[in-house]
Amino acid sequence: MIEVFICEDEVTQRNELVKHVENYIMMENFDMELALSTGDPEELLSYVQFGGEGMGLYFLDVDLKHPRLDGLDLAQKIREYDPRGFIVFITTHAELSYLTFTYKVEAMDYIIKDDFDKVRNRIFDCMKSVEERVGRERKEVGKFFTMKTDEKVIHELYDDILFLSTLKTKARRIILHAQDRQIEFYGTIKGLADSLDERFYKTHRAYIVNTDKIESVNYVGGVITMVNQEECLLSSRESKKFRAFIQKRREDMD
Repeated sequence: MIEVFICEDEVTQRNELVKHVENYIMMENFDMELALSTGDPEELLSYVQFGGEGMGLYFLDVDLKHPRLDGLDLAQKIREYDPRGFIVFITTHAELSYLTFTYKVEAMDYIIKDDFDKVRNRIFDCMKSVEERVGRERKEVGKFFTMKTDEKVIHELYDDILFLSTLKTKARRIILHAQDRQIEFYGTIKGLADSLDERFYKTHRAYIVNTDKIESVNYVGGVITMVNQEECLLSSRESKKFRAFIQKRREDMD
């Protein structure tokens, strides 16, 4: 998922940016979320340094009224922690656009606040371009699990998925357990079992596991321990077939 950040110290304009970004995420089902909206560049920088999940999309006001960081300084520092992130400057100062080259921040776009209809359209163009570009990169890097829901489009590398399980407290809800996040969406284990690739196995009516991410299997107790130490269930009916599946998979990989 692409995290979106807004740093604009004028409250009314910041609220407008938030509205546009959230509307486009919802309407277009972009695999994005608004991670932070702030007028304080140090707050944004702290998030990127200590809490960011990877490549982000940043909408930055150039003329921030901050004693130490304007938008260009902020962009430079963001590049230290997110070198592949997408930076978009939004400002009233068209004459400052040349400074993006001086600061070597490789800005994706430079939007002038002269007409908010144009600003809204340019924001959408940037978000759509990022979504398409990241989508192409995902296809080149490896196989992805893609699920379109009413809320969003989910993209997750197969190799990053540990297992999928049902949510006991809600009907027809699935939790995808990945390396660094959990994603909840509508679905059934039965419906997903045939849509995943050969490394995944339905071990129980409530679990599908990535067999490449298993640390150990207790066949007697019916418990599978994953590499992150979370446990999945193995039904007695599946135990024998699962043991044979694991053995064959190991032989094929040798």
